Amino acid sequence: MSQAELREGGANVRFPPPAVYVGFILLGWGLLYAAALPIPGPRSVSLLAGVVIILAGFWLVADAGKLFKRTGQEPAPWKPTPELVLSGAYRFTRNPMYLGMTCIQAGLGVAVNNLWITVLAPFSLLAVHFLAVMPEERYLSEKFGKSYRSYLSKVRRYL
Repeated sequence: MSQAELREGGANVRFPPPAVYVGFILLGWGLLYAAALPIPGPRSVSLLAGVVIILAGFWLVADAGKLFKRTGQEPAPWKPTPELVLSGAYRFTRNPMYLGMTCIQAGLGVAVNNLWITVLAPFSLLAVHFLAVMPEERYLSEKFGKSYRSYLSKVRRYL
């Protein structure tokens, strides 16, 4: 990738990652009708646990979004990245938006008593890993070089 291409475009991501999560949530909803898979245990506990997990996911997404807005960046991975964001949730995960969306999906499954949605959350993250995370990491490594590689060595990809 040339320097001009790095300045003008973002990572080579062609599919919006949130759509992956929506697709797997819909698949989980459909699987519920094929074979019920409820969350074991008291319903009040699963509802509370699901809401807590969803809120944690929203916090991760909102914190990352706030940092992007503050630095004038777009969260869409195919848009150019003018600078690295290294504060907030990015101090402990390189992918707080994707981790947050995974938490939202898992928590939603727990909250609505559909274990299928929760079980499919890691598959959503796996799909996003190959569709978005890997191309984003290649792009950022090429664009920011040593400073990004230093960040890679200090902060885990997910947890």
